Amino acid sequence: MRYFIEFAYQGTHYHGWQSQPNTKTVQETLTKALGILLKTPLELVGAGRTDAGVHARQMYAHFDFEGFIDSPVLTAKLNSFLPEDIVVYAFHTVGDEAHARFDASSRTYEYHLHLFKDAFKKELSWYHFRPLDIDRMNEAAKILFEYEDFECFSKSHTDVFTYNCTITEAQWTHNQDSLVFTIRANRFLRNMVRAIVGTLIQIGLGKSTVAHLRTIIESKDRGQAGFSVPAKGLFLTRVSYPYFE
Repeated sequence: MRYFIEFAYQGTHYHGWQSQPNTKTVQETLTKALGILLKTPLELVGAGRTDAGVHARQMYAHFDFEGFIDSPVLTAKLNSFLPEDIVVYAFHTVGDEAHARFDASSRTYEYHLHLFKDAFKKELSWYHFRPLDIDRMNEAAKILFEYEDFECFSKSHTDVFTYNCTITEAQWTHNQDSLVFTIRANRFLRNMVRAIVGTLIQIGLGKSTVAHLRTIIESKDRGQAGFSVPAKGLFLTRVSYPYFE
């Protein structure tokens, strides 16, 4: 049978989701713990990749297992076995062809800034002390809806077959000393959100214009876009599937 596992993690002490040699990753940690409890080798296929230091409030992965899984029981056992920065929410029985990555209809990310120095947010938000014009940043964010090709925001030398993404939400919200950018799309390129945020911040600082964002996107040149903001402020907050709606 095929199962989806729903979980979350703080990525501070991990080198991203995907297993890599000689480094600590979320995929490796979760796969090892689940395999021990189910007493069989398993392969977890994630909904996507998150880079080193990026967090996830909701993430899915699928795996195949011949036996029956009692979701509440295994969830409790696994959470007692895992480190404190990974938490499992539930196991879901799905069809044999269900795929955690390819069946996702959308993904939502948030990027968190704090505008006043806060010792308790240092691993979960980026401290940005310079004044930002949020209205201009939101005006620029609307331009993202006009395009599908976002090669200019993609990490160079990636093995993707297309740079096209459909963005359905992109906005900044301000709450006291915090600023959050929310973006939703059917898919994302590597480093895309962090590059978009850096580009919008340049506009908010007055170092670039709203209109110039179109030039950046149409250039398809990563060198024309803004800097990549630090990973610690980025959260994958939701992965949506047609059969979970």
